[in-house]
Amino acid sequence: MFKFMMAKAPDASCLQMVLSGGKGDAVASAVAGSAIAASYNDQIRPLLDAVDRLRHLKVTQEGIQLPTIVVVGDQSSGKSSVLESLAGISLPRGQGICTRVPLIMRLQDDPSADAPVLQLEYSNGRVVTTTEAKVADAINAATAEIAGSGKGISDAPITLVVRKRGVPDLTLVDLPGITRVPVHGQPDDIYDQIARIIREYIAPKESIILNVLSATVDFPTCESIRMSQQVDRTGERTLAVVTKVDKLPEGLLEKVTMDDVNIGLGYVCVRNRIGEETYDQARAEEERLFKYHPLLSKIDKDMVGIPVLAQRLVQIQAAIIAKCLPDIVKQINDRLSRSSAEVDQMPQDLNNVADAVRAFFHIVKRVCASLEKILVRSEFDEYHDDSHFHGTARISEMLNGYAKKLPAQVPRTSGELFLMEEMRVLEETKGINLPNFLPRSAFLVLLKKKVETIMQEPHDLVNQVWNYVEDIVAKVLLQNSENFPQVQSACRRAVQSMMDKVRARSAHHVKELIDMELVADYTANPEYMKSWAEIMHGHDKFMKAVEDKSKPTKITLEVFGEVDVSHMRANPDLARQAFDLRARLTAYWKSIVLRLIDSLALHVLLGVKRLVETDLEAELADELLGNKMAGMERMLTPSPSTGTKRERLKKSIMLLRQSKDVVANIMDRISASGEV
Repeated sequence: MFKFMMAKAPDASCLQMVLSGGKGDAVASAVAGSAIAASYNDQIRPLLDAVDRLRHLKVTQEGIQLPTIVVVGDQSSGKSSVLESLAGISLPRGQGICTRVPLIMRLQDDPSADAPVLQLEYSNGRVVTTTEAKVADAINAATAEIAGSGKGISDAPITLVVRKRGVPDLTLVDLPGITRVPVHGQPDDIYDQIARIIREYIAPKESIILNVLSATVDFPTCESIRMSQQVDRTGERTLAVVTKVDKLPEGLLEKVTMDDVNIGLGYVCVRNRIGEETYDQARAEEERLFKYHPLLSKIDKDMVGIPVLAQRLVQIQAAIIAKCLPDIVKQINDRLSRSSAEVDQMPQDLNNVADAVRAFFHIVKRVCASLEKILVRSEFDEYHDDSHFHGTARISEMLNGYAKKLPAQVPRTSGELFLMEEMRVLEETKGINLPNFLPRSAFLVLLKKKVETIMQEPHDLVNQVWNYVEDIVAKVLLQNSENFPQVQSACRRAVQSMMDKVRARSAHHVKELIDMELVADYTANPEYMKSWAEIMHGHDKFMKAVEDKSKPTKITLEVFGEVDVSHMRANPDLARQAFDLRARLTAYWKSIVLRLIDSLALHVLLGVKRLVETDLEAELADELLGNKMAGMERMLTPSPSTGTKRERLKKSIMLLRQSKDVVANIMDRISASGEV
């Protein structure tokens, strides 16, 4: 953890005074009171160096935003002239868009420098040293290399490092000027391209927006104002620079004091170099203008001049860096921890078959443990929000649905007269025997017919359960073997082979269940005799209605409801046997249904347990360890996706560690200065 985390955070009121454009002594007091600046001038350069080093490392590629002063403005608003005045060097000029790529200007005050040192950095590390006289040409050449020789733009930046005596320690990002109408040679969507680049830079909360406005336009109509207001509605991170003040001084005082466009960090009015003026001459003329002009002299002196702008930018920059550094530290640590954890979770590099076998059994162990939780123990902490993986609950639902599909009463042909089916069967199974004996063959004929009407239901259940289990097993296995895609097809084959065997076992089991119900009529369940006795309580009432033709033909029986007996009065003895047959079959049906439910439920639970504990591991071992370890040989061949991911994570970790060192060094320096 960085030492900075032990340091005092910047005082909020101090930061607010700096960022709100407090005047003279207040600003100096705020900066002096900052927790990162025991000596203001001594600390500015190290802070800037640290942030610029992070930017050079491209830590933003890891999603970490750096505090940045972003210069925006409508085309011909004077952006380049402002930057020239701050840096004291000439930038590219011309008609249309001069800045066609983001230009990161890093200004470094070097009191010992006899001559300025200028370097351009672009195109992934290319460095070109240039001079003040040739810097514009060098920027144009670099821009042409990046964005082409036409008038198109690019979001690939150029960094201009200026080491020169007397320049403010600043890093600014100059962006292409906003234009709505494409000129010859520009793409039709030039506005959209520029707007996208600008939004990318000004949207992060860490960015300070330096909005360059021409005094000759109405501020509310400026496109740059509209864009900055979209991302900074309160204006708390927007500073406005007003150029060309000498061209339209009338009403400027009211514009910068009324602030109709919410510029939270205030305004600075400047006069840039004109014609062949030297920069020293331009500053002298600027000072004279704001001192003696009848209108411009009324503007507060803390709001005018390039020196004031430079001072304000340095102060704002120091404050925003101080404000953001703790969060940058935290983001770097968080991302480093996540990337390191992700690498740790990746499979180790496999060097031989023994490594592959160990990795294979590790995967199998994880998969079986996960499946046991899902399909056996009713635990689903790995898949809290995905009910599809709540295995025991889903299988229970299937069993409950199956139980409801099995008829609670003996299946009947719709619309058939009461006991007609039983009477027909009795007629066809009668023999030469005593009249009061119920032929067992009649019962078995009816029983077989009724069981056959439901024999498909258990087959449908086991197919439904095993289809679901196969899906769960395949998904869990593929998730746990995602780092070895080269063997996943073999894993799928193993699962399919295993499930084919499971289905075959279940089909055989269901067939035996049905065959057992057809082979004999037997139950030791006492509920059978109890149910049969309850039904037979209505026997006398039924026979009286059949035998006494004076009584109504329709009666209500407790189990069967309202029935019509008119068709049975011609053969009372057959009706008596038919009622007894119906009573026995109705009572016995409950035992059949219960056996089909309980037996199949236990079979499914045993099948799932066997699958998790033995079948899956055995099938995977046969598929991947058989054929002279062919599967293990495939595991030794790294997949492109795994190799790419590992390299990406390694680069990310290296970059984040370098970034951590950069910030740690500046934090150590701050701590050593006494601000702890």
